[in-house]
Amino acid sequence: MAPARDLEVGKAAIDAGADAVYIGAPEFGARQAASNSIEDIAALVKYAHRFGAQVLVTLNTLLHNDEFPRACALAHDLYKVGVDALIIQDLNLLHYDLPPIRLHASTQCDNRTPEQILHLQQLGFRRAVLARELSLQQISNINNAILIQNSKFKIELEAFVHGALCVSYSGRCYLSEVLMDRSANRGCCAQLCRQRYDLLDKDGNEILDAHGKPIHQRYLLSLQDMDRSLHLAQMIEAGVTTFKIEGRLKDRDYVTNIVAYYRQLLDQIIASNPNLQQASTPSVQTYNFTPNPAKTFHRGQTDYFLHKRTPQMANWDTPKSTGEKIGRVVALRKDAICVQLQPNITLHNGDGICFEDKGFAINRVEGEWIYPNQMPNIQRGTILYRNLDTEFLRSLQAKRQIPVDIRFEVIPEGYRLTIGEKTTDFVAEHQEANNTQRALQTIIQQLSKLGDTDFAARNIQVINNNQICSEHFPYFIPISQLNLWRRQLTQI
Repeated sequence: MAPARDLEVGKAAIDAGADAVYIGAPEFGARQAASNSIEDIAALVKYAHRFGAQVLVTLNTLLHNDEFPRACALAHDLYKVGVDALIIQDLNLLHYDLPPIRLHASTQCDNRTPEQILHLQQLGFRRAVLARELSLQQISNINNAILIQNSKFKIELEAFVHGALCVSYSGRCYLSEVLMDRSANRGCCAQLCRQRYDLLDKDGNEILDAHGKPIHQRYLLSLQDMDRSLHLAQMIEAGVTTFKIEGRLKDRDYVTNIVAYYRQLLDQIIASNPNLQQASTPSVQTYNFTPNPAKTFHRGQTDYFLHKRTPQMANWDTPKSTGEKIGRVVALRKDAICVQLQPNITLHNGDGICFEDKGFAINRVEGEWIYPNQMPNIQRGTILYRNLDTEFLRSLQAKRQIPVDIRFEVIPEGYRLTIGEKTTDFVAEHQEANNTQRALQTIIQQLSKLGDTDFAARNIQVINNNQICSEHFPYFIPISQLNLWRRQLTQI
């Protein structure tokens, strides 16, 4: 399940292969900066449903008493435009006249014990978004408790697999509200965990790090980003049915890259396990790029508490995107930096380069010499990272198509064309072909041209007298006529 900041990003997520997207409504979402109109949500629903994908809407803030009627009315509006489910945090909503729509319990409902999940199941929730801090064993214990219950329906388990982490437990942060009067649980987090801090002992003295340096003005609360891409099969085995990518403030480039990355990983797992299937309509994905999480925003990688607590969860050096390692500084000029590049690294004008929490853009590249837009204060031996790859971003295009079988058949009145689930008869004269081989080739070639549609030709059969034509077709059909018939059946 992919995040959608807006309609454009939501469509990009579907194109990249997402089975579902989650998006903020006009209000009451946990990201105030990612609100969307009912009209845009309706358009996203229409687009997603073409591919059997779902649209979930976040009504996941804590509500004031006077807001419940308005939130309930909003839920009805969302139901009317076809939204598949609502993600909620405030359980008091259950006391109101909600529409008959699926309800998913936000991770901020403290979904970390079998008792809590079973309680949510009893309340009618169809899915629970698990706390990020749970281990594989804890997830498995919850799933086993669900199976033992043998209830009318089994609540589904959703888990985060990628994206930013909050230093507070499951994002239940009160720091922003206490210090800045901006409640993270009301959608307006001040991101105080991404600021610099000193670490002092009880006497006010700076504590030293492992290298004997004072822990001064470091990003002590800034966690690395979650990346559980190596553990998807284990999470499925533990009972997870939905993988969630964090990031309703992320842009189209990020979402396209990360969704494509996980789509490919999940397709490999599904292909090797006959008991698994894709949640949306199986489709053909075409990418103009090779998905790579290092190419778009990330603060480093951690699987968090999935196996055990590790010391590599935080990055004290920077809260910014670290990018991919490109090499080491080996020489300096007044206006240029010589870098010993990693294998298969090619730099381009406009690329962004960073080290620690500093960075610069490349004006031009001459071999291993980089000419920055502004020469930084940098030393030989410094490790450099690329956090903006201009060529990669330009290549980020994805297309999603549903594979369909095509059948073209001669009938007494003319011809019958079937594309997927659509069939139409066309009245036409049976005109004998001078070249029967070419006539068959023309039909197959023209009917297979589905590039600008939502479909991809999986198999094409041409039938005459109830026989499949493998080499010859007796009738001539103009290319323009074939194209017209094809377009009529592939229009949405």
